[in-house]
Amino acid sequence: MIAGSTDAKIMVRRCLVTFKPFRIFVVGIGFFSLCFLMTSLGGQFSAKRLGDSPFTIRTEVLGGVESRGVLRKISDMLEVILKRMDSLSKLDNTSTTDARLQVFCVYRFQPASLVERIQAIAQNVSNMAIRVEQILQNSMVQDGSSSQCEVPRDPRFPECPGKVDWMRARWTSDPCYAFYGVDGSDCSFLIYLSEVEWFCPPLAWRNHTQNVSPVLPFIFSHSQAAFRTDLSVLLDQVGTGKESLSFMKRRIRRLAQQWATAANRLDAKLEQQWRDQKKILVHVGFLTEESGDVFSPKVLKGGPLGEMVQWADILTALHVLGHNLKISMSVKELQGFLGVPPGRGSCPLTGPLPFDLIYTDYHGLQQMKQHMGLSLKKHKCHIRVIDTFGTEPAYNHEEYATLHGYRTNWGYWNLNARQYMTMFPHTPDNSFMGFVSEELNETEKRSIQQNKVNNMAVVYGKEASMWKQGKESFLQILHKYMEVHGTVYYETQRPPEVPAFVKNHGLLPQHELQQLLRKAKLFIGFGFPYEGPAPLEAIANGCIFLQPKFNPPHSSLNHEFFRGKPTSREVFSQHPYAEQYIGRPHVMTVDYNNSVEFDSAIKEIMRTKVEPYLPYEYTCEGMLERVHAYIQHQVSVGSAGGSRMMGPLFVPLPNTTALGWASNVTAPSAWPPLSSLRLLVSQEGQSCVDACQSAGFICEPAHFRFINNKEALLDVQCEVVDSEINHILPAFSVVRQECGLQREPLLFSCAGHSPKYRRLCPCRDFRHGQVALCRDCL
Repeated sequence: MIAGSTDAKIMVRRCLVTFKPFRIFVVGIGFFSLCFLMTSLGGQFSAKRLGDSPFTIRTEVLGGVESRGVLRKISDMLEVILKRMDSLSKLDNTSTTDARLQVFCVYRFQPASLVERIQAIAQNVSNMAIRVEQILQNSMVQDGSSSQCEVPRDPRFPECPGKVDWMRARWTSDPCYAFYGVDGSDCSFLIYLSEVEWFCPPLAWRNHTQNVSPVLPFIFSHSQAAFRTDLSVLLDQVGTGKESLSFMKRRIRRLAQQWATAANRLDAKLEQQWRDQKKILVHVGFLTEESGDVFSPKVLKGGPLGEMVQWADILTALHVLGHNLKISMSVKELQGFLGVPPGRGSCPLTGPLPFDLIYTDYHGLQQMKQHMGLSLKKHKCHIRVIDTFGTEPAYNHEEYATLHGYRTNWGYWNLNARQYMTMFPHTPDNSFMGFVSEELNETEKRSIQQNKVNNMAVVYGKEASMWKQGKESFLQILHKYMEVHGTVYYETQRPPEVPAFVKNHGLLPQHELQQLLRKAKLFIGFGFPYEGPAPLEAIANGCIFLQPKFNPPHSSLNHEFFRGKPTSREVFSQHPYAEQYIGRPHVMTVDYNNSVEFDSAIKEIMRTKVEPYLPYEYTCEGMLERVHAYIQHQVSVGSAGGSRMMGPLFVPLPNTTALGWASNVTAPSAWPPLSSLRLLVSQEGQSCVDACQSAGFICEPAHFRFINNKEALLDVQCEVVDSEINHILPAFSVVRQECGLQREPLLFSCAGHSPKYRRLCPCRDFRHGQVALCRDCL
C-alpha cells in the first residue's frame, strides 16, 4: 500500500510541491493516517454509512472507556491535517520534477472537493465523541473489561454458543450482518444475536429502550377507506416496459366505467359502514425477471392471459376500495418496499412490517423467503397468495405433507389455507378471489339476442397445438351444422395447422373478440385450457358453452398438467365452475368420444335460445363485495406480527344438537358468524365439500374449530376418542366405533376424505350469487 511507507509519503509530498492544482490531495496522508491510527490504537467501535450522506457515521460503543480517547485522538488528528493542508496551499511551486513523477501523481490523485469531506468527517467524529460520552455515562459498565462480551451459557438460550461460533466463521458470508453493525468482535455478535435475532439473551449493559416495538395494533393508526372511481393513479403505478403490463392497463381502462358504477352501488349497500384503509403491497412475482417472466413474451402470441386478467382485476379492486397500494414488479422493488437489509436474506427484518397485507403468488412467496430470511415466518399472517388452482391443507402443512406423500414443488408453506386465493371456488379450504367479466346493460343484451347467428361457432383455443390430437371427428360433426370460427395465433409466413373449413381470424384484441362472441351461438372447448376466463366471457355475451366430459376425471394422479400441483381435486370437465354453478342451458357438458351424444348436443344448442348471463360474483360489484369482506373481516394483525385468522383458535359449541343444526350460537369474534353454521355428517369416502353441496350449503373451514370436540359427537357411538394429526379429522368410523378429533388446526380440511370414515362437516349458508360469503357476512 503506497501510503504505508515513509518513501510513499515523501513521494506524495513531492507530488504536492510539483503540481500546485493537486496540492489539496495531501488529504491522502490524512486518510491513510486516520485508518492507521484507528487500528493501531485498538479502539473497538463499529461504523457504518447511513441514509442520505455517505459520510454520516454511526457508532456502537463496544470497548468501554478507551473509545473516548480514540475519538479524541482522531479529532485532533483531523485538526492537524486541516491546518497542514491550509499551510501547504500557500506554498509556491517553483520546482520541476521528472516526467515519471508527474505521471504518477496525476494518475494517483484526481481533483475533488475533499476539504469539505474532511471537514464533514471531523464534525461527525466530534459528534461521535459527544455521543460516546453520553452512552458511557448511562452505561452500567464501570470499566472496559472483556467479561461483558463473554458468550453466555443460559439454558433459556441453548443455541447461543453455537450461533456465536457460526458467526465467528461466517459473518462475512452476507453483507446484511455488517449492515446491522457486526464487525467480527464477539460483542458485535452478541448484540446482533440478542437484538436483531433472538438466539442469545439481552445484554445487561445495553440500552434496550430503542428496541421496544409499539404494542398497539395497526388498526388504531388507520384512516377510513373511501371508494375511488378515478383510476389514473393506479394506471401510473402499474408502470410500462412489458407487453403484459400494457395488456393489464388496457383491461383496467376498458372496465373503468363498470368499476365506477360498481363502487357507487356497493357504497350505497354498505350504508357508510366504517372501512379501515389498509397499507397493501402487491408483488406480482410471476412477472419479475428473476422468475423468468415467461408470460410477457407470449401476450402477443396467444399465450395464457388468465393470470394477467386476474391480477389486473385484483389491483383495480384494491384501488377502488380505497386502500393504500404499493405495486412491485421486481425483486429490487420488493426489497425496497419491505425495507430488507442488503445482502442475500440471511438477516431478518427489524421492527413492524410496513404493510397490513401483501398480495403475491408462489413465485413472489419464494422471493420473499429468499430476501426476508427468518422474518418471513414472523410476518406470514400478512400474506395472501394468488393461487390459480388452489392448495389443500394436506399439501400446505410441510411436515405432514413430507411424511404422508403430499409434498410437491408448490404448497408446504404452513399458511392458514384461507390465505390462498383462487381464480374459481375450487375448494372452500381456500378463499375465492376470482376476477370480473364485462357486464352488459339491457340494451346491449337485447341487441345481442337480435343479432345472433344461429349456426356460428367459435372455438376456445388460441394456440395451434390445441387443434391437434384427435379433434377431427367431432369437428367434422360440428362443421356439418355450423360455420366454425377460430382465433388462432399465426405468423404470416407460417399459417396455423387448422382444418380448411375453419375461418381463422388470428389473435384478436379483446374488443374485437367481444364482437365475435356477440354474434356466435356456440363457444366450444377442446378440453384445454382448464378453467380460464374465456367461457364466462362467452356466456356473458350470449353464447352457449359446450365442453368435454372427462372420464376418468383428470387429477394429479393421471394427468401431466395437474401433476405436482398441491391439490387432489378431481376435474370432471374442462370448466367445473361453469358446469356446477351455471349449468344448462348456458353450459352443456358431453362426451366428445360419443359421436351420437355430440351430434345430439349440437342440434339442441341450435334450437335453444339463451340470454346473456353473468354470475354476480364475477361482476365488478361482486368482486368488490367479496374483497371488501376479506380485507375487513378475515384477519386481525398486531404490531408484534401475531395474527388471529377468523376469530379465536377454539371456542366450544354450546346448545348444539350433534349431527343436526346449530342454534342459539353466538361468538362475536367469529367470522363468518356462527349463525351461518350447519353441522352435517358425510357418507363414507365423501368429502365435506361434497356433503355440504349435496344439502345446498358450502363447507366452511373457519367453523371446524367449533365442532372439533366431544360434544359434537353426542349421537355417535365412540368406544375410543383420540386426538390426532390427520387432514380427515374430525371424523368417525361406524364399523370400528372410533372417533378422531383434529390436533393440528392447519389441517382442518373440507377437501379431505377417506373410505373408512364419515366426516363431521361444518357447513354454512351463502349469499345469492356469492358463494364466498354467508348471508350475514357482509
